[in-house]
Order: sequence, then C-alpha cells, then structure tokens
Amino acid sequence: AFQNKLKKRIVENPEKELLNLVQRSTSLVEETVLDSIRSGGTGITYQKYNPRREHTASAQGEPPATDTGFLINSVTSTVKKDKGEVVGQIIASAPYAKFLEFGTSNILPRPFMQPALERNRPKIKRIFKEGGYVD
Repeated sequence: AFQNKLKKRIVENPEKELLNLVQRSTSLVEETVLDSIRSGGTGITYQKYNPRREHTASAQGEPPATDTGFLINSVTSTVKKDKGEVVGQIIASAPYAKFLEFGTSNILPRPFMQPALERNRPKIKRIFKEGGYVD
C-alpha cells in the first residue's frame, strides 16, 4: 500500500502534471459557468426589439439568462505558471459581467462565477487527490 501511494506521488514531469490538473479543473468550472448562463431564467418574460424576440430574464439570485450571447462569448479561461505557481483563471470580459455577479444599487446580483466554483469544489479536490497532490 505504501509503495502504491509512493508511486502515485512520484510523477515523471510534476510541473506538466500540475498544469494538466489545473487545466482540467479550470475547464470544469468554465463549462459550469457557461451551462448556468445557457440554462435560461425563471423571471419575467417580455418582448425585446432589434431584433424582435421574447426573452425570459433571470430571477434574483439565479445566473443571468442569455439573450444575445455576448456574455457567454466573453467567458474565457487560461492556465499559466506565475511566480512558481500554476494559476487557472476564468474571466468574463463583458463590461457588465461584474454588475451581474455582484449587483449594483439598482440590480440585484445574478451570480454565475462563484457558484460554479463552489459547485465544482468537491470534483476539483478529487482531481488533485487522484493526481497525488493532496491527501
């Protein structure tokens, strides 16, 4: 048992393996972010114009409901080594993304980034445990 545990911890290229684990974890969270936006809202349904369409908004506390696809298309992820650490980032670059995530004095929050991370926290821990980086 000890030798099996030791073999699991000895990796031929640990930096490459760590980059792989962070990439897998980052991709998992990014896909959850995108799925939450795609899932649609349960709020008010109304007509929009230019182009004419019906839109169902998200309710308070729900992830934002996609309308034009701009927010979804602004979500990107990167994994890089920075000052000896491997960092995975997911960024929503739409100018209004932070207002949706945290709310404003006029708009209640529609969080979609932090809940995606929290939902995947057990899976991420499992990925790193299976990779031999945590017990």
